[in-house]
Amino acid sequence: MNSVGKAVAAAAVMALASSASAQSAGQWTAKVGVAEITPKVKSGDVSAPALPGTKAAIGSDTKPIFSFSYSLTDNVTAELDLGMPFKHTLYGAGSIEGTGKLGTVKALPPTMLVQYRFFKPEAMLRPYLGVGITYAYFAKETGSGQMTAISDIGGPPTTFKVKNKLAGSLQAGLVYNINERWFADVAYIKTFLKTKVDFSSGQTQDITLDPQVISFGIGYKF
Repeated sequence: MNSVGKAVAAAAVMALASSASAQSAGQWTAKVGVAEITPKVKSGDVSAPALPGTKAAIGSDTKPIFSFSYSLTDNVTAELDLGMPFKHTLYGAGSIEGTGKLGTVKALPPTMLVQYRFFKPEAMLRPYLGVGITYAYFAKETGSGQMTAISDIGGPPTTFKVKNKLAGSLQAGLVYNINERWFADVAYIKTFLKTKVDFSSGQTQDITLDPQVISFGIGYKF
């Protein structure tokens, strides 16, 4: 279904939705917004024959996100967070700090959470805490000429692959009920993610990413 069709379908569902207002047991919600992912990197060294202390730093990125939730009880909700792939830039760090851009990688981190929402469903403000799992899927890894110069001087262009991982996540957030149907949501998620990078030159690197996510969205209660 194309984007126009999806928008029409969503509008039809909203128009036909029942009159339930508070986010209470048995209710579905949908939310769209934006999120910024900032990796908090603790980089291991690239294995020999790299220069000792060859490490990596990773930049942040902001992309649209969307999520769906279902209220298991008045206070317990299951939520699935999805979004567009985030594109992160890799930079030299440690003994190669200042060498510039080493490459880029796209990350898609769908996250499933169980949340506890405080106060009654009809409250205007509802803080919440969540715990869940994130599947970190990496794709379209692209190395730069600088990466080749560092890892395999005189050899073919160096490519790399980041290993996909399942990781635990913690969440804190706040919902503001605008009216009976619409709400605003701001949230923070910390994911505890360690992975491994394999280079075509035969080298490897262990790296802790531990990304932090700050998001803001507008949602609708069905």
